[in-house]
Amino acid sequence: MTALSGENIAFIGLGLMGRPMALNLEKAGAVLTVNTRNPETLNAFEDLGIATAGTPADAAVDADIVIICVADTNALENVLLGEDGIVDGMEEGTIVIDMGTTAIDATRRFAEAVEDAGGSWIDAPVSGGTHGAETGTLSIMVGADDEDFDRVRRVFDVLGARVTHVGDVGAGQIAKAANQMIVGITIGAVAEAFSMADEAGVDIAKMRSALTGGFADSAILQKHGERMIERNFEPGGKVVTQRKDLYQALEFSEGELGLELPFSRLALELYDELIGMGDGDLDHSALIKVYEEG
Repeated sequence: MTALSGENIAFIGLGLMGRPMALNLEKAGAVLTVNTRNPETLNAFEDLGIATAGTPADAAVDADIVIICVADTNALENVLLGEDGIVDGMEEGTIVIDMGTTAIDATRRFAEAVEDAGGSWIDAPVSGGTHGAETGTLSIMVGADDEDFDRVRRVFDVLGARVTHVGDVGAGQIAKAANQMIVGITIGAVAEAFSMADEAGVDIAKMRSALTGGFADSAILQKHGERMIERNFEPGGKVVTQRKDLYQALEFSEGELGLELPFSRLALELYDELIGMGDGDLDHSALIKVYEEG
């Protein structure tokens, strides 16, 4: 018996992250039904023998668990509450899991709507990029009721290597906001340091090696630093997505908490500059281009 045998799961959103996550669930034995806006992607899943649905509502029918992985808060609201949205098809007792990065105030509103429809809401944003999605090694930050978390833990164990129940609903998105602040700012720090060293005539590949293992070492220095050196900006995490996540963190911190975040504000401005250069769809490690070309 495989890990998810007999688990009826609907998966909504089959983009860079969602597609490999859905495939991992199917490989683990889940009875899977998928929905996404792209007809070609749906056809590809049909060719693999995986059930598809024409609308999010249709996908949610008979599902015990509905997982959503879409681009942003507006897209989430549309598949959840829009015409033929998930709440129109879900049954009482369904657990709806948002694995995207969503505004915190909207998360609370969506949770209330799902609860009013007889279901439960879990926010479970992820970190680890497309590589983590493909290999099932994502870090998953979960905001949920204890009972709901226990119910879906084996699903998370298929998708991630580190699963942390951070707290109640909303806590997962707050943790992800913190994650994206650290990622976005650190990419800027690496880009700035590399640009300084390169301008001074130092081999940045050798410098990166020298920094490895010291206090400046990090996953960002390792992975995104390598991308900067190799000029490999094929998106694992897009610039526009990083910008969106920083904006949501600032909106929550400044609007709800009254807390100013000057580093995050500056990082947002740098990503805006990169988007203005026409590079919004590149990997966020492309931020180094602001220093080179801006």
